[in-house]
Amino acid sequence: METMAGQRRFFQLDGQWCIVHVPERPNGFALFLIGDGDQFVNEQTSFWLEHPGRRQWLDDWLEQGYTVFSSHLYGRHWGSPKAVRLARQLIYSVLKSEIVNQRIYIVAEGMGALVALQLLGAMPGQIRAVAMLNPCLDVRAQLSHEREHPLMYRRMVKEIALAYEMKEEEVPGAVPSLFLSPHDVPVTIWQLAGVSGYPSALHSRKYEQWMKTMNDRVRVVYHLPERRRQLAVQIGQFFRQYNELP
Repeated sequence: METMAGQRRFFQLDGQWCIVHVPERPNGFALFLIGDGDQFVNEQTSFWLEHPGRRQWLDDWLEQGYTVFSSHLYGRHWGSPKAVRLARQLIYSVLKSEIVNQRIYIVAEGMGALVALQLLGAMPGQIRAVAMLNPCLDVRAQLSHEREHPLMYRRMVKEIALAYEMKEEEVPGAVPSLFLSPHDVPVTIWQLAGVSGYPSALHSRKYEQWMKTMNDRVRVVYHLPERRRQLAVQIGQFFRQYNELP
């Protein structure tokens, strides 16, 4: 499919729709967009194409020359093993089909960061840098947080049980905590004040503190919501620092 910003194609992996955007002037690098649980991809469009603000970010990254790819990843996956497995499958598929450097960039939002954390643990040598937006990084802490909101708690338990293929009564004892792994991949977290259901004290700040002993290249940037338009540019600047690496 031809667009103003280049070409895009839709395809399926394990029954999940995926999308690859190829810019008009590729810079040779691929960017894996791992959205929050409600950020869909279907056979003809995606959340990032439909949402005006995110469409602007996507267009900015395409303008910068990134080949951008994404998948539905089973929806509200909460970092499940099958979502991580599909993410790895998609990365290898894109690296095989597109003319891009074998080390990718990642932008992960919300619960998409749970998949990104596990990719950092499983394949750090194939990741140049990771940008996270209002991430969910600790499923157990988030579940405890939702206990104060019974409806949200019950919904989250159902979603985790479905995603992890376990019984609902097993969820509280089996739900994972932070996926911590030693790696030296640069990670910058943009935390937008007051617009996230994932409190930074439970996720961003805790991850930054815990990683200090393993990786001094993890940092959190606090951002005002009214300045979110500039985020795509800032993330592009962050990535460009690592373009010259092999």
